Parts: sequence; structure tokens; C-alpha cells
Amino acid sequence: MFHFFRGHHRLHHEHHHHQRGGGRGPKMFDAGAMRYVVLQLIADKPRHGYEIIKELEALTGGSYSPSPGAIYPLLSMMADMGHVDIVKDGNKKLYSVLPEGQQFLDENRNMVDAYMARLVENARGEDGGDLRTLMHALKDAVITRGRGPRTSREHVDAIRAILKRAINDINQLS
Repeated sequence: MFHFFRGHHRLHHEHHHHQRGGGRGPKMFDAGAMRYVVLQLIADKPRHGYEIIKELEALTGGSYSPSPGAIYPLLSMMADMGHVDIVKDGNKKLYSVLPEGQQFLDENRNMVDAYMARLVENARGEDGGDLRTLMHALKDAVITRGRGPRTSREHVDAIRAILKRAINDINQLS
């Protein structure tokens, strides 16, 4: 019924799969592509899983944040493949690249660079970003700012007013 929200609208340029339940927005990469990006981030400097999630979010200007359910199994798989080493760091795990992982990156340098460029490109969004990504970012902002123990009635009223203005402005387009 609402095909626009599933990415079938004519203004939506790329097909993304909707991630269920997490509210984290459209899927940017499949698991194979994500492996190159995550391994490159770890090669740049050893990181904890949470740092990888936050770095991906930063690289995309906040438009994409993978779920822990996507990152941690990927990290385990890369460890099983001999691409990363895992060292206990308190109650966290620190991931660092192993020589086999660096060799994999070197052998696939063109692909790694293309995926990393895609992250930055999507963050810059030459046209301001695709509509679906922007709608997810708006939804996340409304939920983050409109709910919670410290959210005041004034905040909720201000959010409503902003959303009503946006709806009106969009409807005014000819």
C-alpha cells in the first residue's frame, strides 16, 4: 500500500532493504561489502565494536548506523577467517587487523576504496541525500527528541509545530 516507504517511489534512486525492528534506517551495504569497510576501519586503528558502529555513523554524517546484530557477528566471522585479532580489554573486546587481514585489504584495494568513498559520498549527498535516508533521519530525530524521561511538553509541542510546517511546505510544492 505505502510503496513510497519501501523505496519504490520514482524519486528513490537506490533499492535498500528495510531493517526490521531497529529503526536504524535503510541498509547501506550487504554483509560482504560491510566486511571491507569494517576491516579497513580496524586496519586504520584497533577498535572496539561500539567504536566501529560510531565511526560508520560519523563517516555517513549520521545517515547510517549499523546495528550491533550486524557488526558483532561480522567481527566474529573476520576473526574466524584470521583477518582480525580479538583482545579482551576489560569487559570489551579490542579488534586489530592481522597480516592476513591487511593482505586481504591490499589485494582488494580498489573495492575497499570504492566502498569507503560510497560512505563519504552518501554523507555529503550531492543532492542533499535520498528521500528515504532523510525520512529515517527525521524519524530518528523525532523519536530521540520526542520521547524519554527528560522530554518536556514544550519540546513535544515544538516538534509538532516543526513537523506541521514541514508537511505544509511540502504540500505547497507544485
